[in-house]
Amino acid sequence: MATEAIGLPFEVGAASAWLVWILPFAAAMIMPGIGKLSKNATGFVAVGFALMSALSAASMLPMALEAHEIHDQIMWIEAIGLKAGVLADPLSIIMANVVGWISFLIMIYSTGYMKGDKDITRFWFWMMFFIGSMQLIVLSDNLLQVFFGWEGVGLASYALISFWYRDKKKDHVGTEGRTVLGMLDYYAPTHAGMKAFIMTKVGDVMMIAGMLLIFLFAGTFGFKELMGSTDWAMAMNAQGLLVPAFVLLFGGAVGKSAQFPLNEWLLEAMTGPTAVSALIHAATMVKAGVFLVARIGPLVFALGAAGIMADQFFEIVAWVGAITALLLATQGMVNPEIKKVLAYSTGSQIGYMMMALGVAGLSHQYVDGYTAGFFHLISHAMFKASLFMAAGSLLHIVGSRFMTDMGGLRKQMKKTYAFMWAAGLGLMGAPFITTGFWSKDAIFAAVYESGNEWALPLYIIAVLTAIITAFYTTRMIGMVFFGKKSRHIEKMEEEGHHIHEASLSMWVPYGILAVLTIGIGLIGLSTEEGLHHLFTDYLEHSFGIHTAHGTDEASILPEFLQGLNPVALGSSLVAFATGIGLGYIFYIGRWVDPVKFINSNIFFYAIHKVILNRWYLNAIIYWCFVVAPLWLARAISRYFEKTAIDYGMNAGVQKAVGWSAKVVQGTQTGVSQSYLFVFGAGLLFVVLILLI
Repeated sequence: MATEAIGLPFEVGAASAWLVWILPFAAAMIMPGIGKLSKNATGFVAVGFALMSALSAASMLPMALEAHEIHDQIMWIEAIGLKAGVLADPLSIIMANVVGWISFLIMIYSTGYMKGDKDITRFWFWMMFFIGSMQLIVLSDNLLQVFFGWEGVGLASYALISFWYRDKKKDHVGTEGRTVLGMLDYYAPTHAGMKAFIMTKVGDVMMIAGMLLIFLFAGTFGFKELMGSTDWAMAMNAQGLLVPAFVLLFGGAVGKSAQFPLNEWLLEAMTGPTAVSALIHAATMVKAGVFLVARIGPLVFALGAAGIMADQFFEIVAWVGAITALLLATQGMVNPEIKKVLAYSTGSQIGYMMMALGVAGLSHQYVDGYTAGFFHLISHAMFKASLFMAAGSLLHIVGSRFMTDMGGLRKQMKKTYAFMWAAGLGLMGAPFITTGFWSKDAIFAAVYESGNEWALPLYIIAVLTAIITAFYTTRMIGMVFFGKKSRHIEKMEEEGHHIHEASLSMWVPYGILAVLTIGIGLIGLSTEEGLHHLFTDYLEHSFGIHTAHGTDEASILPEFLQGLNPVALGSSLVAFATGIGLGYIFYIGRWVDPVKFINSNIFFYAIHKVILNRWYLNAIIYWCFVVAPLWLARAISRYFEKTAIDYGMNAGVQKAVGWSAKVVQGTQTGVSQSYLFVFGAGLLFVVLILLI
């Protein structure tokens, strides 16, 4: 049941869709005024408006569950007939609820985490501005409006990563003095914010180029309008521009979601407050790229029904996701900073989502990969936001971002310990009891059953990444909560600092998400089947993508697991057992010293060094795109501008003009007879020329 209206958006159903993103913007606009009256009140205002936005999103859930949608528009720029609108369909409604409710919990967490910060008004302004921009991306009905939200989250991300702009040492990331290929691997908040801004802008430029290419042929930015006709796609395909245009759009997703090769900004983004990391770099902004692919992917796939094949687009999406998943997972194995480990994990898990959405387009059962990718988005948003907030509590109490400065904390921080285990098990994909298990298993099955030529290598990468994920998660928990207290903690206790549990406002939000990770996981198979059914109806009604009904085949699995792929299920179990087993041996049981193990073999030592140095990708980027351009600019300045222009051209022209002036000056004798003589000679010369 779709509604479409031109005018004020006060229709009963549409009002909620508009309010979801308008309310956070409204909160941001009034925040400076509230801050002038009372800084303490700003937190209550932020939490209140975040709650109202989340409730507005929740009010649309019944409509989503019935596979209905609202498409409501108002006139934007009347002179060119451009309309602004909201598109509340099952995809955007579910995403809006994920963003809305996790944002609300993070706002509550922030009231404790940011308590006493002198720039708290600025913090709340940018957090609410970000939420509004993200919801604008989710609910927009056209690419141009999406781009406004896209740039909004980029601006807010820059401001929040650089929030502690005074660049104190405690707010840096990396190890002071450490270099890689001559490049300092130690970054201040302002540097990190600028790096994130510039790298994501590379993707943004690609995105707007793709948008304009499509608009040039289609004459519209609207998603519904693009689906309504295929003439524009046929014209673009005839000129070989269709796949490039969609790949350019995907470039925007690569930048925002920190996918290879634009992934290096995400690590330095950890200079922002942990509440920022939880909101922007775990639950929402980095998911914007996944959402964009989920929004345009069905359109690209549906064009195949008209004979317009774009398999190359899905291959690129799948492989970018696979490479990112494995590349960042390996780096999470060795990094000593807890927030960086979680950041590596975030990029890796988003790679999983991209892989699933790419594989969906390479399969006859598009809905399988589509559902798997989006289910993992929902699952990951819960357990990763929980892990980030829990990590923030650890930093808040211990006063260090390094896991080597922690250890033995499970007795003093029992709640955080329990909740990190619950959320960590979700990240590891603990069998049958976590959402992460069901969503990862769905991705494994979608890849394995796709029947594509790339299915096997993609499947191997997916399983290997799952093993590494279970390992680095166990490593993180082992280093933080097991073993002896670090010298850092002992020194704190000697100075009278008592290690204790985080405040109620901090542990309750991540506790809720951790419990949901397990709670929903217990009914995970039913949840996945419900989501699969919902997206089957959505894709069929909105895009005409039909799902073939499989025949009932005999399965070796017990009745309650019927419908699962045995190979995918077996791989999930083996991956979890292998990863957590290795992690237990090194970091919980402490049966083998990891430092001695690495140093025992030149091969292990070399691999560890390469991975710890971020596969040298970050350093190479700096050499190629920072150092080399600066050298070139300085060379041009020194040898061309100063030498050729300043000393050559400018000085030469000056001297030539001076010499000419002296010559002319020499002819000015002041004697009338001389002037008459020159005049007569000139006149005679002209006459002779004319006669000849």
